Amino acid sequence: MSGLAVLLALASSVAWGTADFAGGLISRRLPTLAVTVVSQSAGLAALLVAVAVAGLRFDGRSFALGVAAGVGGGAGLAAFYRALALGTMSIVSPVVACGAVVPFAISLATGERPSGIALAGAAVALGGAVLASVEESRAPARERGRAIALAVVAAGALGLFTYFLGLGSREGSALSTLLGARVGSLACLLLLASYRGASLWVGHIYVLVAVGLTDVAANALFALASTHGLLALVSVLGSLYPVTTVLLAHVVLGERLTGAQLAGVAVALAGVAALSVG
Repeated sequence: MSGLAVLLALASSVAWGTADFAGGLISRRLPTLAVTVVSQSAGLAALLVAVAVAGLRFDGRSFALGVAAGVGGGAGLAAFYRALALGTMSIVSPVVACGAVVPFAISLATGERPSGIALAGAAVALGGAVLASVEESRAPARERGRAIALAVVAAGALGLFTYFLGLGSREGSALSTLLGARVGSLACLLLLASYRGASLWVGHIYVLVAVGLTDVAANALFALASTHGLLALVSVLGSLYPVTTVLLAHVVLGERLTGAQLAGVAVALAGVAALSVG
């Protein structure tokens, strides 16, 4: 896979991990739906500015694939932030990391054929991301069960998000796909908020805007990466964001990194190296 695809995909994972850490942290104090709607709205505003500046040759198929991605992304993000808000970040992150299996499996089933070294590297990198995210949980058993259930939902939904985002970008217009994804996610979240009668008024607006802008930047980096490399491999690299989330929890919150987590980071980096040369 090209070096540019690797760099773009890894950059998207860092940006996603940063946005998820900040979004999950603020969701402990503010309603999850309000956090997601406001942050996603900020991302949509940024995309509309990009459209106005760059101009958009509208691609209907890419937009539709983007909407499909956005529905998965909106549902997955809400489930992910809610799971993180339970205070079980170390349980949630490794489960959600497994969402990379969804686009990986679909891409292989639809004809992509990475080399054996790249496949091995992808498996090692994903395993390292999961290992890096695991630590002893002190959460009550009931909260652990709820967090895991939400994380499984988030993993599946976010896996579909990355697949359709990459597919729409590589087969048509990346900007149309990104715009469709943001419209789809916001529509999904607004319907959910309406159904639950949730208030969308929150403070800390600047923090939420920053989360939304970081998230949409991650989407754009992943969309570009998918145009330069196999989607099966790009999706694995983009899904290494739990490593960033855990490292930020260590630096910002002072959470201790275990030996297994440090080994997981090393394993993930080894997988990335193998994937890059494959």
